[in-house]
Amino acid sequence: MSTLYAPKGSDKRIKTVNFAGTQETVYERSDWPIPKLQSYFHDKIIAVIGYGSQGYAQSLNARDNGLNIIVGVREDGYSWDRALSDGWIPGESLFNIESATERGNIVMNLLSDAAQSQVWPVMKPALTAGKTLYFSHGLSLVFPEDTHIVPPDDVDVVLVAPKGSGMTVRSLFKEGRGINSSIAVWQDSTGFAHDTAVALGIAIGSGYMYETTFQNEVFSDLVGERGALMGAMMGIFSAQYELLRSRGHSPSEAFNETVEEATQSLFPLIGKHGMEHLANACSTTARRGALDWAPIFKDATMPVFEKLYEKVRDGSEIRNVLQSNGKATYRQDLKRELEALGREEIWRVGQVVRSLRPENQR
Repeated sequence: MSTLYAPKGSDKRIKTVNFAGTQETVYERSDWPIPKLQSYFHDKIIAVIGYGSQGYAQSLNARDNGLNIIVGVREDGYSWDRALSDGWIPGESLFNIESATERGNIVMNLLSDAAQSQVWPVMKPALTAGKTLYFSHGLSLVFPEDTHIVPPDDVDVVLVAPKGSGMTVRSLFKEGRGINSSIAVWQDSTGFAHDTAVALGIAIGSGYMYETTFQNEVFSDLVGERGALMGAMMGIFSAQYELLRSRGHSPSEAFNETVEEATQSLFPLIGKHGMEHLANACSTTARRGALDWAPIFKDATMPVFEKLYEKVRDGSEIRNVLQSNGKATYRQDLKRELEALGREEIWRVGQVVRSLRPENQR
């Protein structure tokens, strides 16, 4: 399943793992114990720009790992207040974006994709030779014609992309576990960009990391979010629930057979043991139906996924994100959309169902 080797003249261990017949290189937390991590960054100031989902989680994890972290956000905004509540101190560890970028040897750009484009003219002059520019999503560099972000030639540019929300990155770290992440190098001006990417991945709470490219990370991430991870799941949940309701099933029955059983019983089994274990653990009737209908759903959805991938590849999805999230009314528009989602019957029923779980009755 896995092989360890050290390149000639190096004491670094490299682990290759067989993923269903394809050998891939992975990097693990065990290769970077805390003393080694702290030693690698002992003379570095790491500036985390942005304090949203990933910014707060990655900065707190790296701070808890003993690294010298500062945060850069817009003064007196929501993120500034949130950073204050997490113990960041103005003038010591909390600065405006320009000042933090100037101070940082490593600049972690964790602003939203739309905000990255807007703030780039402020950040770029402070990215002087020898610094490291870090991203957790490669969109800004893969589509420069839309974002207008092109890093200076004399800085390292790396990516560490956690495979989960900031909330999960933080919670798994606090539990002593770790998030899976992908890593990539866009530009290596110092000769140490790859080592820095791996070390930063461990610093922000990764358990293990696999290699990718900026482009592949963007394409797979955007397809996943719009597809099986969120968009497709939301659509399929709604479709099945509405069908059951239209055929006379009660709200509680429709929700339990659509969402509650999936999230509370079946998905955890897939996560822990795999789909084949779930299929083997369910009733013979459920197993037969799942095996018969899975290829039907695959054939039905493949054209949708193909259309989605093309829209990601040609940049139209990215332009939609930048246009929508770059509006002055972004927060108000999003609030209306989320409130409308919450008003749908399926999710109002879900609130009641969750309240009836035994652990919520205490």
